[in-house]
Amino acid sequence: MIQAVHTSVNWNLLAEQALAGQAIDRKDALRVLQADDTELLAQLAAAYRVRHHYWGNRVRLHFLLNAQSGLCPEDCHYCSQSKISSAEIEKYPLMAKDRILAAAERAHQLKAGTFCMAISGRTPAPQTFEKILDAVRAVKADYPMRVCTTLGLLNEDQAHQLKAAGVDRVNHNLNTSEAHHEDICTTHGYQDRLSTVKAVQAAGLTTCSGGILGMGESDDDIINLAQSLRELNVTSVPVNFLIPIAGTPFAQLSELTPQRCLRILCLFRFLLPSQEIRIAGGREVHLRSQQPLALYPANSIFVGDYLTTAGQSADQDYAMVTDAGFTLEAPDGSPLANDKI
Repeated sequence: MIQAVHTSVNWNLLAEQALAGQAIDRKDALRVLQADDTELLAQLAAAYRVRHHYWGNRVRLHFLLNAQSGLCPEDCHYCSQSKISSAEIEKYPLMAKDRILAAAERAHQLKAGTFCMAISGRTPAPQTFEKILDAVRAVKADYPMRVCTTLGLLNEDQAHQLKAAGVDRVNHNLNTSEAHHEDICTTHGYQDRLSTVKAVQAAGLTTCSGGILGMGESDDDIINLAQSLRELNVTSVPVNFLIPIAGTPFAQLSELTPQRCLRILCLFRFLLPSQEIRIAGGREVHLRSQQPLALYPANSIFVGDYLTTAGQSADQDYAMVTDAGFTLEAPDGSPLANDKI
């Protein structure tokens, strides 16, 4: 049970440190996570100062395609696609190229600036990898979108091939702190994930890496995760909130509130001031009616569905963004006029 700290903090000082390029210390980071709910609006206002400095009022849209589902040999306890999951999900090998292109067309129609293509599994088999490269080339030829791939563990040679095919960014989440990793997965280690992120960077690709919160981690684990992402200088940071899926070992975990989620996002903005921070999986489940407030620290969302769970409709997302006074970002980075939505 998280005990709230009932001491007022000048959150604007944390914003000023972040804008000056200084990392807030652990004591202040703990204060962010453990603050009383009466401090939340002040925290959000301070985080918004940092977000606005780097991103203005723009909100980036990403579209996620689960291009290969289930049948994974890993034992990630949060995942409905793992070998230890009995969740009732659709399972299929890599989609044919025409289906991937149809999904890219859908992403383009939904105004997404980034098309994210994910596959299940530890690492792509050679034949699967070649098909992915071919699909990426086709998407890049037809659509003015960034392409991000989520393919499991990768080496530097694979990352170079992805770059040559036109991939702009590779996602590989650290998921949690190094100390907590064995509690969520035993078939690969934290260092395996870290090595993949570094291989992607060595190949000259931009990196997308974040975490999943609500998996029994401590406040220190959350801070360590954010600090690791800062040290890696990743470009894009998806912040997922655990969706407890029936049939997975974490099906009974329920430790998040909207306020807790918002404080986590504020902490990530203070520690990762210039990064693209995305409210990813679980925002509809855990933030609920408070989703618009999450746009004050974060500047990016997925539009459409997630890997094996549904999101809210695109029209609801558009309304949420514009009603809160934010502006959708076009694929070229410019603000998208309301009459173009």
